[in-house]
Parts: sequence; C-alpha cells; structure tokens
Amino acid sequence: MLGKGVVGGGGGTKAPKPSFVSYVRPEEIHTNEKEVTEKEVTLHLLPGEQLLCEASTVLKYVQEDSCQRGIYGKLVCTDFKIAFLGDDESALDNDETQFKNKVIGENDITLHCVDQIYGVFDEKKKPLFGQLKKYPEKLIIHCKDLRVFHFGLRYTKEEEVKRIVSGIIHHTQAPKLLKRLFLFSYAAATQNNTATDPKNHTVMFDTLKDWCWELERTKGNVKYKAVSVNEGYDVSERLPAYFVVPTPLPEEDVRCFQGRGIPIWCWSCHNGCAVLKMSALPKEPDDGLLQNQKSFLDGIYKTIHRPPYETVKTEDLSSNFLSLQDIQTAYSKFKQLFLIDNSTEFWDTDIKWFSLLESSNWLDITRRCLKKAIEITECLEAQNMNVLLLEENASDLCCLLSSLVQVMMDPHCRTRAGFQSLVQKEWIMGGHCFLDRCNHLRQSDKEEVPVFQLFLDCVWQLVHQHPPAFDFTETYLTVLSDSLYIPIFSTFFFNSPHQKETNMGREGQETQSKPLNLLTVWDWSVQFEPKAQMLLKNPLYVEKPKLDKGQRKGTRFKGPQDQGRCVPSPFSLFPASQTRTALSSCAAWREHQRQLSLPLTQSKSSPKRGFFREETDHLIKNLLGKRISKLINSSDELQDNFREFYESWHSKPTDYHGLLLPHIEGPEIKVWAQRYLRWIPEAQILGGGRVATMSKLLEMMEEVEHLQEKIDERHHSQEVLPGEAPPLLRSSARLSSLFPFALLQRHSSKPVLPTSGWKALGDEDDLAKREDEFVDLGDV
Repeated sequence: MLGKGVVGGGGGTKAPKPSFVSYVRPEEIHTNEKEVTEKEVTLHLLPGEQLLCEASTVLKYVQEDSCQRGIYGKLVCTDFKIAFLGDDESALDNDETQFKNKVIGENDITLHCVDQIYGVFDEKKKPLFGQLKKYPEKLIIHCKDLRVFHFGLRYTKEEEVKRIVSGIIHHTQAPKLLKRLFLFSYAAATQNNTATDPKNHTVMFDTLKDWCWELERTKGNVKYKAVSVNEGYDVSERLPAYFVVPTPLPEEDVRCFQGRGIPIWCWSCHNGCAVLKMSALPKEPDDGLLQNQKSFLDGIYKTIHRPPYETVKTEDLSSNFLSLQDIQTAYSKFKQLFLIDNSTEFWDTDIKWFSLLESSNWLDITRRCLKKAIEITECLEAQNMNVLLLEENASDLCCLLSSLVQVMMDPHCRTRAGFQSLVQKEWIMGGHCFLDRCNHLRQSDKEEVPVFQLFLDCVWQLVHQHPPAFDFTETYLTVLSDSLYIPIFSTFFFNSPHQKETNMGREGQETQSKPLNLLTVWDWSVQFEPKAQMLLKNPLYVEKPKLDKGQRKGTRFKGPQDQGRCVPSPFSLFPASQTRTALSSCAAWREHQRQLSLPLTQSKSSPKRGFFREETDHLIKNLLGKRISKLINSSDELQDNFREFYESWHSKPTDYHGLLLPHIEGPEIKVWAQRYLRWIPEAQILGGGRVATMSKLLEMMEEVEHLQEKIDERHHSQEVLPGEAPPLLRSSARLSSLFPFALLQRHSSKPVLPTSGWKALGDEDDLAKREDEFVDLGDV
C-alpha cells in the first residue's frame, strides 16, 4: 500500500536503472492518493507556529546508491520549519534507539538552518532563488548542520509544487526583519508558562553582581573593577550594561570615545596577569580630532602600563592574524566535503578527499588559532605579562582567543556550567554579532562568518585530546552548534545585549504590555529529556579532590552556579565520547585516520612583538585606523620561547585541573567526525569505534556501582538510581561509531572498505553474516 514501507519513484525523465525496485506502479499513485492522505502523520506545531504552505504526494528519497527509492508523504512549510510527514516514520520513532530532540524532529529543518536550495531539471542540478519561471521535479536542501534532503515532486500536483517551492525559497532566502523572527512569536505564545531548568547554574553576566563574582573568583578584583557607566547603554550600544576595566581608569574616560580605545578585562590568571581586549578608534581625517585621540590613548597607556610589574604585550588581530575572509572561504570549501547527495558521490570523491580537505585550509586555521592561544598562555603563565588583544570591534577573534585561553588555563571553564558562563561572558555580553555572523536575517552573505563554529572546533580538539579534563562531551558541543539555528532561544539571535534588551520590550514598553521572557539555550530540558541529557555529561571527567580546594594555584572558586552540583553518574554519558574516530575500523582506515589532519606545515610568521612600552606609537597608529602594509617576521627569540614552553608542558604528566595545552602538530589536528560525518552512513562503523570500548567500560563501571549500592544500602530505594543505564546503552553490537546521531536503519549496504570486486550480497541471511564481519573491527 502506498505510504507504507519504502517505495520507488522517478525524479527525472530518464528510465530507471535495472536495480530500481518499486512496490507501487506510478499509475497507481493517483488512485491511492486519498488513502495516502488519510494515513499521514499529524503536523505538530509549537506555540505561535503557523502553517504557511504544503504539498502532498512528495517523495523523500533515501540517500543510498543511485536508486530512486524513498517514502511518500506531505512536505509542509511553517514560519518556523520545513517538515516532511510520512506515515511510516512510526517504525523509526523509537525512544530507545534515537537521540531525540523535542523541538526539532528527524525530518524537520528550521528555516534558519537552510543553507542552499537546489532544483533538478531534466536531471541537471541548479541553485534556486527568487521568482521561478519553471519549477523543478526534484528539490534538494542543504542544511547548515550538514544534512542533505532530497524531495521528489514528480507526482505532486503542479499548483502544490509551485506553492511549496516558492514558499520555501521565500521564507528561507529572502531578507527578513528582526521582529519577524519566529523567536518573538514563540516568546509571546509561551509568555505565561515559560519554565527554567532549576539545575541550570550558568552565570548570565547581566548584572553587576555577576561581574563582581567573576572578579572575586579569578582574584582579579585587586587590579580591576566592574563599572555600570553603560547601564542605560548611554555610552555605547555595542558594549554590555556592565563590564570590567582597570581600577585606575576613570569612568569619564569610558564616555570619551563611546567605549572605543578602552582596555576591557576578560580574565585574570593566578599570578595576577590578565587578558584584556580593546577596539580601535574610528578614523578621523581632521588633524585636531586625531591629536585628541592620540592624547586620549597616551592616557590609557599610562594607566595600564606601569613597569616593572605591569608590562603588557599587544596582539593586533585585525592586521597580523587571520582575517574573517580567510575563515569564511576556508569553511565554505570545507563543508562541501560533507554535503553528500548519495553513497555513489561519497565513493567517487573518496580518492581525492584528503587533498580536498587540505586545500580547504580549515584544519590549518584551527591549528593557527590554537597556536596563537598557546602563545598568549605562555605570556601569561611563563613571562608574567598582561596580553592586550586588539581588533576593529573586539567582537570576533578577540572573543575566540580570549575564550580559548580561559579553557586552557581555567579548569572552571571546563565544567559545563563554567563553559556556558564563559560563552555568556565572552561571546554574548562581548558583543559577538551572532545575527550577522549566522546570517539569520539573510541580509548579507558577506557578513556570514562561522567564528563561533571555529571556536567550538578548537574546543573539540582539546576535548578529543584530553577527555578526562572536561565535564562535558563532544555530543554537548555538537548539539550546541546545532542550537545556533533554533529560533526559540535568544542566545544566538542578537548582535549585542542592547539589541536584545531593546527588542524584548524593556526599552519602549509602549509597544509591549509586558517584557518578553526569551528562553536561553542553556535550558537543555527544552530540547532533551533527562535520559538524552545524560549524553551531554562526561562520565570519565576527573573531579577535583575536595581536599585540594584552595591549596594550589588555579584552584576553582566555588560560586553560586556550583551550589548543589552533583557528581555525574559514571553511566550517564558513556556513548558521547566514542564518536571521536569515524574511519578507524581496520589498519587501512587507521592509516586514513592519521591523515585526517594536515601535514605539519610552518604557519605564517607572526609579527614582531615587544613590551607595550616599546610599541606605544605602533599601538596608537593601529587604534587610529591605520594599517601596516608589510608584516615583520617573528623573532627567533619568540619562537624559541614558545617551543620551549610548549615542549616542556607536554613532557610532564597532565594535570587535568591545571594548565591544559593541545597538541598542535599537523597530524594531531583532526576532523570533528561526530559533527561533520554523522549524516553519512558510509562513514559509520557498526558496533565499532569507541562504542565497543565504552560498552566494556560501562559494564565494569556498572558492576562497581552495583557493589557501591550494596555498601551504601541504597538497593532498597524506590527511586531510579543514577547508575542505572538506559537499555540502549547496554549493548554496543548494533550501535554506530557516530552514535547517538546515526540511525542504524539507514546504513549503507556497501562495505566499510570498498573493493573493485564488490558484488551483490545475495539474500538477507548472507547479508547478516557479512555485516557481522565488521562488528569487531573498531579501534578498541
């Protein structure tokens, strides 16, 4: 019966290949159309969500080989998402085999997650935009989370095709107004029943008290102070209402140039040194105004530079580091490696995959960011120097590097609450333009630069190399990257705190009877059930012994967000860390895995640096908007100091609650397999990878927990003990190496290692036997 099981359908005018299998003849489609409609799954709408257009008898293709196979159903577009409804999805709707998101379903695409739309005309693929004169017979959607959807429209009514294709193009690619985002519709519809997670201890940094607490935690309150001079955003709409500046700096100076040219505190090291950031002053053609700016900067310099104890090194990121164009170009090439239409395309590009990876330059950019963060760490830790990061607006690379330094140096930032607080402080309150960088309004592709994604990539390298040091897993980082495109959370949908405050009704309340209460992404209970949230916590995280509290440098200060924090169950997260290696099932693939990173190459030389007092004129010139035409090669002394610091740290045992440095040699910088390969069945290993290892570890830890329960006499408790693992975690035989995102029902029938002599597998029993041959090939 049509709509049940997998059926065939053509997406083009050519005759199907001999391997084509159809359970329903095309001429039967129109006769059974009424029956299909009656069996369709009901569309679930969020509060405030409205249906815009729909089309019936749409075929969602299965991305396997070149066969035109798939499932019939209805394609709908709302003001929140594009959704496909097929009545056979109930077979896959199993809570025990999927990592489910309560907001976004498997076949849902938020409008903000759509990257590119293509149409197939006579088997030719063309990008779609604007008004169409001819409508395609097949619709292809590339998503920003790297999913690829194929929808066949051959048997859909012509008027429905026009309506759904035009609707999707308009609502995903046309420029939007901020107030038209679904974020506001959802907030208004849930105003009276918005709940927050009581276990969410993230510091939001939206009050003066939060900044004072952070100063106290890092012992930075000796030299720095939190100010409220911008409380009404009178000084600058770009800065947060509250921030931290050096104690000797008069608040009147902050007002002089609307916060520009002001050293703003990011974080203090245990030895008293700090990371600061500063934005450049605007260019002034008038000589009088230029002289005024120079005098102002001279006063700033005298305030923060007081040798011999207060020496400052400057890092001009606008001139002498990566450009936003470099990042944008590299990621555009890089993501194309994972937007695979079908398995045939996967194997066709396999032979040149690594050369394409290297030519994208994305991994080298990741390595350069980590290297620069280590250089800053060396200045703070070994040379006892403050570091001042300079950037045009101090809201892109400043956010990235200051955050990386804190993850490396501050163990509190490696806890989940600490990491979330870090993102709030450095990115949200730091004024990173998420609205522009994610291009949520579709107003300028030139402004779309994945700076925050680059930061998550860098953090993943650290999590991958030092898993016991982190309270969260790579699955946490993956769902955080996905949350960039879910417009029910306000976290990543504004350019500045001022823009958020203005649009949520706290300014100009004449248009709002009550300020909107916007959700934050840190309330994970909105997206995931408690069982799914277990996969965000690391069971192998090494807790800091309580006896060591306050006795060593870098000791974590226990603040409000740590109250009531429980030690995570050793079973709570097991599968989240097994997804680090997607192509390691045998010796040949291990060789490929070693090549997943770039060869060790010499990065571009960084410019010569000295103490702040030696660079005053250079600093002033850059802050006044002038740029250096030629870069100066780095000194041998700087390279020697860095190499000595880097090699010395790696020669010692790792202290997971102290300084943490990544390996940055070419082969050590790897592809984040879970995020980038999770939708490609051919990249999965059934029962292999880290799944097998973690399954055995789970069994051992479960036994230890069971013995501990007996000792503590907790076996009589009626509550579900934290050590009780969900059924899906107890057996790794059928799990994929990319769990929890990969669905086993979708794996390809092709071998893990393709061979020229590969033939049809034969009957199902033979297939099962051959499939089992790959179960134990994981890197265990």
